[in-house]
Amino acid sequence: MIITRTPFRVSFVGGGSDMETFYARSQGAVLSTTIDKYMYISSHRFFYPDQIRVKYSVTETVNSIDELKHPLLREAMRKVDVRGGVEFSSIADIPAGTGMGSSSAFTVGLLHCLYAIKRNYVTHDQLAREAAEIEIDILGEPIGKQDQYATAFGGMNVIYFNPDGSVKVEPLYINIDVYNQLQENLVMFYMGSQRKASDILSEQKSNATREDKFLILKSMVSLVPDLRNCLYSGSLSDFGRILNENWKLKQQLASSITNREVDEIYNAGISAGAKGGKLLGAGGGGFMLFYCEKPLQNRLIEKLKPLRTFDFNFEREGSKLIYFADEGI
Repeated sequence: MIITRTPFRVSFVGGGSDMETFYARSQGAVLSTTIDKYMYISSHRFFYPDQIRVKYSVTETVNSIDELKHPLLREAMRKVDVRGGVEFSSIADIPAGTGMGSSSAFTVGLLHCLYAIKRNYVTHDQLAREAAEIEIDILGEPIGKQDQYATAFGGMNVIYFNPDGSVKVEPLYINIDVYNQLQENLVMFYMGSQRKASDILSEQKSNATREDKFLILKSMVSLVPDLRNCLYSGSLSDFGRILNENWKLKQQLASSITNREVDEIYNAGISAGAKGGKLLGAGGGGFMLFYCEKPLQNRLIEKLKPLRTFDFNFEREGSKLIYFADEGI
């Protein structure tokens, strides 16, 4: 049996600049972190050597890769050339469609598992690059590259997306007291709604060709060094303000990023003492993140009832092989 563990990510600023419609014209950048909530992919030898069994929301038992209905499983198995006699299953700490990069965490973790089956060492960069190739180039998903690189590498990073398609991951080594204080001052709420990110991102991708939307994304990218400098200097009082600026800009990228319910929740959070925040992921629903200093958090939580808080911590390891028992697959 083989088990991989791949973290989910929280993006702070710059989201949307990781799409080719933007970074082909101007370097994109995001600042994000991974958290201690994970996608687990397991595999073991299947009793029938010529068949493949996969378990996710449904169970498939097929005789060849081509028969697989799950597109990410099918294309990842093709890429690594694992043909049969194996069973896969996945378990996640967070539902899909809630804005933390679950699809890319699945793809990265699956590739990691497949390479372990082949007894091949693989770098975080290769996992991220090949996951992006599968999702964007092969399957044509209207998404960017930040999720694949964030979940593969782990930790808090600035990720740069260059016009030639290359990606650079810059780890942030901030003071441990600042790191811990930031973690304490972030409060996340689950809004209970899930949505298909590609629906929103398709509109955003199309809009990015418009000059006004392109300039909005450039403004969002300009917030990345501001937020990085805020973390290095320890000026966390500016963290919420920068989040708030990013959220105001992001809402202008596509019509479905926000809605009346999201706006009401966000405005209530600000009125309760949060200095800034954002909806995680493409938009429309999922998790709302606020920067709120510790003394005001009880007031914030009370104000946003009946929404429930979601506890998390930062993590630094990225995609990881956590169990390997040689079965000779």
